[in-house]
Amino acid sequence: MSLDWETVDRRARSGDQPGVTRLILEATEPERLAFAKAVEAGIKGTDPEVYWRAHVDPAPGYALAVIGTAPTAARAASMLLRRGLRDSWQRIQLGRLTQIAEARHLDWLGELGERLCVRLPTRDLWDGGDWAFAAGILHAGGAQPPVTEGVVRGWLARLIGPRDGRTPPLSVRLRDDPHLDLLLPGVFEIDGVGADIYNATWGEDPAQKSGMRFHDAVAALVAEGRLERKPILAATVDRLARGDKPNALRPFVLLHDELAPTVDEIAAHALDYARLLAEGPGAIATLAQRCLRTLDDTGRLDVDTLLESSLPVLFRTEKALVKAQISWLEKVARREPERAAEVFETVAAAFGHPALDIQERALTLITRHLPALPADTVARIAGAATALAGDLPARAAAVFGTTVGAGPGPELPPYPGPALMPAPITAAAELAEEIAVLVHEESGVRWERVLAALVSLHSDGRGEELATVLPPLLDRYPGELSDYTWNRGAALAYLGAAISVATGLPRDHGTHQRLYGAVRIARQEGRRGGIGSDLSSGPDGVLALRIAEIAVHLNGSMMPMLVATPTHVNGNLDPEVLLDRLSRAEGEGWQPWPFDLEQALLRLPRTEAPAEVTRRATALTSPAGRQFAQWLGSGGLPDPASELFVQVPAVHERGFVWGVDVPRRMAATLRPSRDGGLRLERQLLTLDPPAHPKWAPDQFGDRPGVLAMVLPHHREVTAAWAIGELAALADQDQRGNGRLLPLLAEGTGPIGPALAYGMAYTFGAKQEADRAAAVDAFLMMAAGTDPFAEAVGAALADLASDSAVKLNRVVPALTDVHRSGGSAALWQLLTAALPPLLAANHRALADLLELATQVAVAIGARTEIPGLAAVVGRPGTSRLVREAKRLDAALAA
Repeated sequence: MSLDWETVDRRARSGDQPGVTRLILEATEPERLAFAKAVEAGIKGTDPEVYWRAHVDPAPGYALAVIGTAPTAARAASMLLRRGLRDSWQRIQLGRLTQIAEARHLDWLGELGERLCVRLPTRDLWDGGDWAFAAGILHAGGAQPPVTEGVVRGWLARLIGPRDGRTPPLSVRLRDDPHLDLLLPGVFEIDGVGADIYNATWGEDPAQKSGMRFHDAVAALVAEGRLERKPILAATVDRLARGDKPNALRPFVLLHDELAPTVDEIAAHALDYARLLAEGPGAIATLAQRCLRTLDDTGRLDVDTLLESSLPVLFRTEKALVKAQISWLEKVARREPERAAEVFETVAAAFGHPALDIQERALTLITRHLPALPADTVARIAGAATALAGDLPARAAAVFGTTVGAGPGPELPPYPGPALMPAPITAAAELAEEIAVLVHEESGVRWERVLAALVSLHSDGRGEELATVLPPLLDRYPGELSDYTWNRGAALAYLGAAISVATGLPRDHGTHQRLYGAVRIARQEGRRGGIGSDLSSGPDGVLALRIAEIAVHLNGSMMPMLVATPTHVNGNLDPEVLLDRLSRAEGEGWQPWPFDLEQALLRLPRTEAPAEVTRRATALTSPAGRQFAQWLGSGGLPDPASELFVQVPAVHERGFVWGVDVPRRMAATLRPSRDGGLRLERQLLTLDPPAHPKWAPDQFGDRPGVLAMVLPHHREVTAAWAIGELAALADQDQRGNGRLLPLLAEGTGPIGPALAYGMAYTFGAKQEADRAAAVDAFLMMAAGTDPFAEAVGAALADLASDSAVKLNRVVPALTDVHRSGGSAALWQLLTAALPPLLAANHRALADLLELATQVAVAIGARTEIPGLAAVVGRPGTSRLVREAKRLDAALAA
């Protein structure tokens, strides 16, 4: 019979795989080959929505038609790998497929399986169904799979994926699998596969992680001889030595424990264990330490190997590991007195550990053995004691009979101020390149350069150049530079409209009317957002309003330049530069656009303008010139009132957001301190936070520079708008928004509760990069003259009281501040934070007291800290009491 696509398509859409198979089998081979192009054309011409909207998925039937007509493995693979067909591999009846292949006497089925294997996904595998399909084709073709990441992950997912209660144990499934010997080594060799094991669950005990089962199965096969012990142990140790994420290594740690290496086996991998001890994650370093101690106890660990591997261990942050290493070294020194000098010189490296209790342990140990050490060894150890901190240099000086001290710490250099803006864009091609970058990564500086260049190049008669290079951007980025319901009010969408105006493209009437309406309402009512305006009422709406203003007026008035373009990267605008721009406007007879001028005024510094600038400004007669002179004379924008506002979780949500309990979040309200003023200022200075914390707030996170450059000299206002995003870094473990803080630190203006709490939240961020941003901001502000550190300390104490901020995250960041030269400001923070934390008996207080001791000694502080004496007087020798006594002694020294 002859084949036709209509019949095949009808049966496929009805889910009739047997019917499609019969059509193929009843045809002759020449008819099948002749029908191949029709099958390909039919599948390619099928609306992609058919695959997921149809009542019955037609893809399995299409796949059978592909196998039944394709002339080569390459042609068959190219069709089966199309998205619609690929998503349905698991629903293809493999028996029908092999029936067709046998009838056609295909000799390329194995090659087809190999081609499909090469394209298997490496993530989001679920149960390995794609691998099962490809493996079935390989089996039918008598071929072995290539050892690729997709194959190994798919094979493993199929073995350990969800199972019912009738499924044999994993050890049995592994033993019976034909690909075990070929693919199991890849489980150890490919990074991240251990995470698949750890995260999977399967039927024998659904409550258990498969990472708690895989090791049992492999160890059982080793015990029964199905797998050879030596290569499995070697692969396990090698996997641990090469490292991976902690959860990806956990199955191999458990397998290592299950294998329980003998002393001989540990000896064979001694260098690997030494490397793990020095460089591995905490749990794995502890495993390596245990193995090496076992080796040492039997006299088979070389002392040189021990000493060499101990040096990096003595600087690790895991205190239990370091203390165990110091105790081990003391044991070796007692056992081999002839090597004691080398051992204790190694122990002296712990003088440089960041924790004082580790330094103290090393000093105490060395002091105990000092009389037996040679004079030259003692001299070298005394030299190493310069790394000691806190109260320990004084103790070391008494021990070694000489002055011991590290000398003054680093000084905080004066902050040089924000950098100047980059040179303006002067060519249309450069503008196009900058816009392309802007689409992918918005920044305040990039936005200002783009807007300034768009206006200046257009006014310079470069319209033909702009019309050549800018319209292709609208075609390349339609989702960003076009106006849709989901991005109305977005700066990029308005930029697309401005580009259309600048290049003479036909206007979208609806978009232009919305832009015109938004500008008109903002000018007449001083309002952004609400009825008739798609703009955000927040600071980000100012940028969008300025772009809308450009789009509306660009062809109506040949404005030669924008006057609001800042002179510095933080948004600051030099008053003399603005004076020159307004003087030019007056001389040439043009007026700046209203919101361009208002943004310029908001960017002027708070400090009094030079007398010559003020004198020249009063001589201006244009409306813009007179407004500028009046602004300078009145002192600019008055600071609004900023007050704390406590957000509490909605009762029905119980404060849980993706498993994170948010008991409360600190926000801030803003109120302007005057009536009238600029049309922009009332909404900028009015803020009423919602009553409940928002999940993962992200209004400004992608564009911190845009936010900071609106009011560069009123950073408290900016912080109030963004505090929710800064808080989410700590209480919801979000990331990235800490980038705003250094931008605020480059600005000026008084520090209020919003900025203090924002910095406190960011010190407690989960991500190290965000905490580093808080450190940078703190140091920049510490180099200035505005007092701020006490407010940050009080905020930290408040947020730590209910663990909205975790002190174990904060202390390392504050330690970086101390080591970078910000000790004086840091001491102000600590003296504000410690009294309420001492009164509350915070459980993580010991680390903060230890840092306080180091800072106090470094700056010679003698401040009395309320509540410290009460802790000092407590009975017992807990670490909190010991650190309190250490700080008390340092303050009284």
